[in-house]
Amino acid sequence: MPPEKSGYYYPNKFARITIEAMEEIMGKNGLNAILNLAQLGHLVDNYPPDNLEKGFDFADFTALNIALEEMYGPRGGRGLALRAGRATFADALRGFGALAGVGDLAFKVLPLSAKLKIGIPAMANIFNQFSDQISNVYEEGTDRIIYTLERCPMCWNRKADRPVCFVGQGLLQEGLRWVSGGHEFKVDMATCIAKGEDMGRYIIYKEPTA
Repeated sequence: MPPEKSGYYYPNKFARITIEAMEEIMGKNGLNAILNLAQLGHLVDNYPPDNLEKGFDFADFTALNIALEEMYGPRGGRGLALRAGRATFADALRGFGALAGVGDLAFKVLPLSAKLKIGIPAMANIFNQFSDQISNVYEEGTDRIIYTLERCPMCWNRKADRPVCFVGQGLLQEGLRWVSGGHEFKVDMATCIAKGEDMGRYIIYKEPTA
């Protein structure tokens, strides 16, 4: 039975990009097996259209994440979800609306702290603007930025004993790499709605690791 719908949506384009990223990583047969396991067999060879219409339910996006773990185990699923998140950003989101200005010359010459201050909220705004995800960004102390998921597409109605929203973690990692001009940053999942917590929180450490 397909998952019960949430009534909250990602744009078709976002879902399509993620599904294409999964295909890139695990091949056509691997992806088809994931889609069938997630009760999303209708998407085999029939990806969501390449448009910004809000048409991909959060419950279906969550089902994809659960199927990844069921097929590859928690550790394997986590690794693949991180890679899919990174590929999703690299393939498409960096060219997107509000982030377009992040690529221009005036932005590139800013100090790293300013790039993070502008770039991370710009990423959150894309999701707030084009999807039903609710994200906010704020600084905590001098060394950390918190990225929140108050309404999350990755763990809709899911129950877990640990944070599970790895696609978002990978997406943030790759987004930070792009915004910063090639640095890698440590991103931790601190809280997760699937664990019964009030919202998802990613901790971004401002000091690059590489």
